[in-house]
Amino acid sequence: QQEKEDLPGKLKLREHLSQTAGKSEATPAPSKNIDLEMKQLQCKLKNSNTEIAKQSTTIKSLKEQVQEREEWIRELQEKISQLERDVTVKSHLIEDLRSCLKANQENEKTSNEALESLERKVKALAEDKKASIDSMKQMFNVAMKEKSQYEQMYHKAKDDLEKKDLKITKLERKVIETECAMTELETAASQQLHGLAKQSTQALETLQKQLLLTSDKVEEFKTFVKTLTGELHHSVRELRTKIKLAKKMGEMKACKNGLSQESLQLAASILNVSTTDLYKILQEGDDEETAETKMEFEKDKEWLQHIQKLLEAQFPFASYLMDAVLEKLNEKKKLVEEYSSLMKHTV
Repeated sequence: QQEKEDLPGKLKLREHLSQTAGKSEATPAPSKNIDLEMKQLQCKLKNSNTEIAKQSTTIKSLKEQVQEREEWIRELQEKISQLERDVTVKSHLIEDLRSCLKANQENEKTSNEALESLERKVKALAEDKKASIDSMKQMFNVAMKEKSQYEQMYHKAKDDLEKKDLKITKLERKVIETECAMTELETAASQQLHGLAKQSTQALETLQKQLLLTSDKVEEFKTFVKTLTGELHHSVRELRTKIKLAKKMGEMKACKNGLSQESLQLAASILNVSTTDLYKILQEGDDEETAETKMEFEKDKEWLQHIQKLLEAQFPFASYLMDAVLEKLNEKKKLVEEYSSLMKHTV
């Protein structure tokens, strides 16, 4: 690119040399051979100038193509840079570009210095007419070499453009492949999330069912315990009343005015009252027995409250509940033994 930029300056320099050659033609030549040689050289110079002009036009067109390709490459690089998120690579690229820019600036300085030195040389060559012919020959040779160099550069640029086209096609394929991979990953992730959501809903439903079953079981257990304790309490109270009635019957039998159990039940049925109520009627006026029944009633009430607290308490409470139930069963056992002994004595 620097050589392309330096080309118009060199063309101007050659035009200047051709003008100096025209001025040298105005002065009388020492011989006809020199004039002929000058004319031949001028013709060659004109041909070389036309060839250089053609090459410059082709170079300009190539430069425009290269700019278009560079713009296209920049656009593709921007698209690729959006997909890439590596900040460190970008920083390294920026540092490389800065170093390249510094190198390019240094090259520009050296090229400017070289141009200044060439202008000085051209002025020195213009002063000497004889040396101008040699310089023109040399410049013609240089122009031919540059022409061959430009042709080589043209071919290289063409090859580079083809390589860049191949790279661009590869990059486009890679971009398409990455986009396809991203879409596949998104679909797979959405499917996995959908499956996980289904599994979580199913698990929640099963857990809710299990919770309902466990709550139902707990309620059934509570009702069982309540009914069991109620039955125990009721049976203990009946046993107490039966024992008291048996004691009363024993006392009444001792006084020869006693009644049998069957007669008491018959009297209770006639009066349309329970045996406990009949016992209360027969027991009116006995303060000690009423105080004892009150104490037993309070103990039973406390025992029922204790059972309710154990059912409402946190786990584990089975051992405490078992102790309370065994306590009541033992009490019932003692009452049964006492009642059976009383019944034997009364019989």
